[in-house]
Amino acid sequence: MQETILDNGATVSASSSSTVSKLKLGFLGVGWIGRNRMEAIANKGVGEVTFISDTAAPNAEEAMKSAPAAKQVNSLEAMLQEPDVEGIVIATPSAFHAEQSILSLEAGKSVFCQKPLGRNVEETKRVVEAARAQNKLLGVDLSYRFTAAMQEVFKVVQSGELGQIYAVELVFHNAYGPDKAWFYEQKLSGGGCVIDLGVHLVDLALWSMNFPEVKQVHSQLFAKGKPISMAEGKVEDYATASIELEGNTHIQLSCSWNLPAGQEAIISTTFYGTEGGVAFKNINGSFYDFVAERYYGTKTEQLCAPPDEWMGRAGVVWAERVAKGDGFDEKAEEFIKVAEVLDKIYGR
Repeated sequence: MQETILDNGATVSASSSSTVSKLKLGFLGVGWIGRNRMEAIANKGVGEVTFISDTAAPNAEEAMKSAPAAKQVNSLEAMLQEPDVEGIVIATPSAFHAEQSILSLEAGKSVFCQKPLGRNVEETKRVVEAARAQNKLLGVDLSYRFTAAMQEVFKVVQSGELGQIYAVELVFHNAYGPDKAWFYEQKLSGGGCVIDLGVHLVDLALWSMNFPEVKQVHSQLFAKGKPISMAEGKVEDYATASIELEGNTHIQLSCSWNLPAGQEAIISTTFYGTEGGVAFKNINGSFYDFVAERYYGTKTEQLCAPPDEWMGRAGVVWAERVAKGDGFDEKAEEFIKVAEVLDKIYGR
């Protein structure tokens, strides 16, 4: 039975949905990711798909096939007017995340939002403050936290068995690029590969180490092979960053879109300590299959391997918590801390 470590330190098994009552949910944005999260929550029986809304008719029509009892509406406001709806799941373009999350929270609904929660730290803070004011559970789809492999890495880092962790290497190279035009418009996306992919890496590193203070950040952004700054209005397709944490831990990050990587993706989060190392990484270029490995000098021990049906698990855990009556969680401050690092990488 797969167990997931919740942000409050508790664990929930993926099959525990029968112990909690269903809740009525609205789904805003049901493209590929939104529909995947909707189906995961519905299939686990932890939430009822009550409303579906998407500005693209084909997306809504496809989603309705998976939830024929749901009602299709043409706006977020239509869902918010329904008193029985307890939560809103948001999977729209990044420019709308903060505003839509705040409207939902102020209407008394819990929110689960795709990353990034905001295009910058100011937007992110506004959402977290709205959740706090309304005492509503706020979730963000930082999905790699909930993979079985990353759970194993988290346990090792938390155990202290690595000794002094002095280096963390973060990599996310995507041989493809986003297929939606808005990703390449800074005002709509908030940035390029860093805010799209790097957000996961920064979150995994800081979360695993209990969010230590970030002392300084140095970065370099590139677009089509040329150095850029955010002031130019472009978005980066390659980035590197050096992040210094309190306790003399150094993080080295690199991420990209459209990199000639020789495979579809290279994804890894590796922690090196005085007593060994541990890594979360994809295998065979996969976006979906991950292993956890423990390193002792030249020896490698595998801690976890596929299969693992992790996609959508973050939303399932959020829905379980909402159904149990959980309100605002102070750990939502972590979303702000990640956004602060991204802003520093972008020189904002």
